[in-house]
Amino acid sequence: MKRPASIPFLAVSTALAQGADQLALAAVPLVAAVALGAGPALIGLLVAAQSAAWLLVSLPAGALVDRLPKRRLLVAAQLLASLAFAAAALAAWAAEPALLAAAGFLGSAGTVLFVLGGFAAVPALVDPARLPRANARLELARAVATLAAPLLAGAAAQAGQPALALLAASAAALLAAATALRLPPLSLPASADARPSLPRAVAEGAGFVLRQPLLRAIAACAVAWNTAFFMLTAAFIPFALERLGLSAGQAGIALGSYGVGLILGALAAPRLAERWTPARLLTLGPGLSVLAGLALVAGPWTPENIPPLALPMLAHFLIGFGPMLWQVSQTSLRQIVTPAALLGRVGATIQVAVFGVRPLGALAGGALAVRYGLDTAMLAATAGFALSFAIILASPLARLKRLPSAIAV
Repeated sequence: MKRPASIPFLAVSTALAQGADQLALAAVPLVAAVALGAGPALIGLLVAAQSAAWLLVSLPAGALVDRLPKRRLLVAAQLLASLAFAAAALAAWAAEPALLAAAGFLGSAGTVLFVLGGFAAVPALVDPARLPRANARLELARAVATLAAPLLAGAAAQAGQPALALLAASAAALLAAATALRLPPLSLPASADARPSLPRAVAEGAGFVLRQPLLRAIAACAVAWNTAFFMLTAAFIPFALERLGLSAGQAGIALGSYGVGLILGALAAPRLAERWTPARLLTLGPGLSVLAGLALVAGPWTPENIPPLALPMLAHFLIGFGPMLWQVSQTSLRQIVTPAALLGRVGATIQVAVFGVRPLGALAGGALAVRYGLDTAMLAATAGFALSFAIILASPLARLKRLPSAIAV
């Protein structure tokens, strides 16, 4: 029996879990710099240890999601995160960077498990027609938490106690676990009784993604888009300062437009999903990203009567708004075409592909900027967005008139 009334509890739990993870991610560099006196090398290692969980833990976590009742898993994941972030705060006060790195990794591992479990839980709570609305609520919760968390971490650092942000992350994760207890049991489907070995379980998820045309196109588009986005991320600040003539504060304002786009995209997604075809929503994300890249590339030649901040703000808004529509649509589609017993592993497969290319994109953007100039790096990022757009246009996604009406079995 579907229980759409449980979606608000999942949304609140998601906001708290995402807020906890983002609080910790923002706090760790501040703790390292203020409390430990660390330089860039140690700060980089600490952040890398925390972020590595998304790449290293996802595949086994996906297999675990398909083997355990979802409510129990969501609660356990956030209890792990809460304990880990509390340990990270103690490590900060004890000036133990190794313990801080290990605790950050475990905290993020709890978030990874929660995210994959939440993705697999939604189809059990709502009918297929309501998936876009439900997923939009979850994405809105994530977007708000992602924007608010760095502000709270910065306030704690300003007060001279950055480790307090880690304690706040621990408390948020604990509240996420308590809220997840309000969900129904969400027992496993009958087809999940078989327990293959971990390598075989992971291979089944990856194999399904490769064989299913819609999922294959989603994965390919996501890989291309994320590579381009992290190329842009690596090159934008120096491009804004050197080529666009913006101040550091103005560059920060431009980046803030991305968050505005995310929130407005999540708010608009349910209404647009009712009026537009999935094909239009799925092509709009990469398409608007191409326009955003072109706007940034054109920035150094902006006419004098156009404020220099206008195009960068517009570009980052489009990169937030369009891909949020894409995110809601492709998440709903993945939940429909994936068998219930494979939801965790399919989500993990795509997540690993995306997180695997992010550092490569950042390295490529930096290398291109150093060797061939900032304009070339921005052009390359725009070309990456264009590739993701071309992948959609050449795939069955561009001809998808409506979401399938039933969950795959």
